[in-house]
Order: sequence, then structure tokens, then C-alpha cells
Amino acid sequence: MEDYTYHRPVLLMESIDGLLLKEGGIYIDLTFGGGGHTKEILRQLNGKGIGRVFGFDQDDEARSNAEQITDRSFTFVQANFRHFKKYLKLHGVTEVDGILADLGISSHQIDSAERGFSTRFAGPLDMRMDRSKATTAADVLNTYSAANLQDILGRYGEVRNARTLAQAIVSHRVNHAFESTRDFVAFLDRFAPRGKEFKYYAQVFQALRIAVNEEMNALEEMLRQSAEVLKPGGRLVVLAYHSLEDRMVKHFINSGNVKGELEKDFYGNVLRPLKPVNKKPIEPGEEEIKSNNWARSAKLRIAEKI
Repeated sequence: MEDYTYHRPVLLMESIDGLLLKEGGIYIDLTFGGGGHTKEILRQLNGKGIGRVFGFDQDDEARSNAEQITDRSFTFVQANFRHFKKYLKLHGVTEVDGILADLGISSHQIDSAERGFSTRFAGPLDMRMDRSKATTAADVLNTYSAANLQDILGRYGEVRNARTLAQAIVSHRVNHAFESTRDFVAFLDRFAPRGKEFKYYAQVFQALRIAVNEEMNALEEMLRQSAEVLKPGGRLVVLAYHSLEDRMVKHFINSGNVKGELEKDFYGNVLRPLKPVNKKPIEPGEEEIKSNNWARSAKLRIAEKI
């Protein structure tokens, strides 16, 4: 039985089934994390002939997890998935049969206080997926303008009082720089709707995390490269956990761009590189949600290269 102490994958079998694994195929797990998806791909490929599997992750802890996999057909690349096409070329690969991306943050990262992702633990305001990068959440809070903070909070966290909060952050940091998650949550308490404090904290932390890691830009670049790298008939499988991500994925699958703007040829045919396999996203059932709290908001979309 697989050990999921690092992170329990959501909709694991539905995701792998969506790839339509085939003999000799080349597959990419763009969010390796604890390796749950990759290990299942490798397990199933063992009965379908030799293929190649690449795992990408920018988090240095993922490398330690990857070192536990001894299968020769597996290659780990420590890099942000926004650069995956370039790294594939370095390994002599220009086309693949399937791409999987689980966009959720891992439970291990959330539970590591020193990473600063969680409102539940005292730690530094870090939130970097790639700890070699310079900008932390503290840097964003202590240096960005009120206008930039308002945009981040409103766009990425859908925080309703984004303007008020942004201005308060700028005023507060004049005498008290933001350094720890615990102090920041205490500061946020003054602005959170009563009875919805924890949801509010989560929205603000999500907004900061997305800004620190440039997640929306990275996702757009990944989607565009996926359409370029997939073979005709190849599958793209994406798990999203909040509406911003899911909307971008849905738009790209349906229209070929993240804005959802349809382009048509002379005959009125929609010009897009992918087509949806499932009209509606696949969502976890009650049993999975009960056993894995991370599954609550998950939406799985599957597309095929035209």
C-alpha cells in the first residue's frame, strides 16, 4: 500500500485514467511533490511496455522524494513547470503522450511551519515554492505599493475589502514590518468579517502565495507549452483547487487561450489546439472528501490534442 505521509493525491485513479497510458508512451508529471501520481503512472506502465516518465517540481524537498524512485525510465527535473518544454528538449524530447498537473499546494508544505504557507502555524512570512528565489511574502507586504497590494488581494484572493486592507498594510509597516505569520494573522483579525475569519485569512494567504510564486503567469505558460508538446491524441490532465486556476484551464481547453476568446477560421470552425474530454469537471465523491480534506474544492479537467 502506498505511503502518502507527504501528500495524498486527490482523484488519483481518475487522473491517471485520463492520461490513457499506452505502451512506450512518454508522460510528464509537472507537479511531482510526493511522487504519488508518478509512482502510479510507473506502476501501470510496467504492464504496458517501456515508456519514459518525467517529474518536474521547483521545491527542493521534492528532489528528496524523487531520489526514492529507482525506475530507469523516470527522470526528475527540479524546475518550475513554466519552463518544462525547454528542459524536455535538453533530454531529447519534443513530443509527449500525456501531461498531468496537480495545481494544489501539498499538505506537507502547508504543515511545515517554516515555509509560511499556513495560517495555523507560527513561522516566517515566506511562501516561496522555490526557495532559491529572492522575493518572499514578507517582501511583498513590506515593499509593494498600496495599489499593487490592492490588486493582488482583490484579483488573487477575491478579498472584498482589498483597498482598505492594502492601505492598512502600508500604514502599519511604517513602524512595524511584517515578519511572522502569527503576527500577520493577528493584524488581519481587525479586518476579517465576524464568523468568517478563517476563510478571510485563507483568501489573503492565497493571494500572497500566488503573487510570490507568479502562479497565474506560470500556469498560462504551462498550458501554452502543453498544447505545443502534446502529440495528436495526447492528453492533458489538470487538477485545480480554486476558481482562478480552474477558469484559466477551462478557457484554454475550450478556446486555446486563458481569456476564453474564441478565434474561428473562414468557415466558422473554432481554432483551438485541444478539445475537452469531459464537458464538466470531475469532482471527488463524498467518501474521498471524508478521507482527504484536500479534495473539497478539487476539479479535474481532461483535454485531448486535436
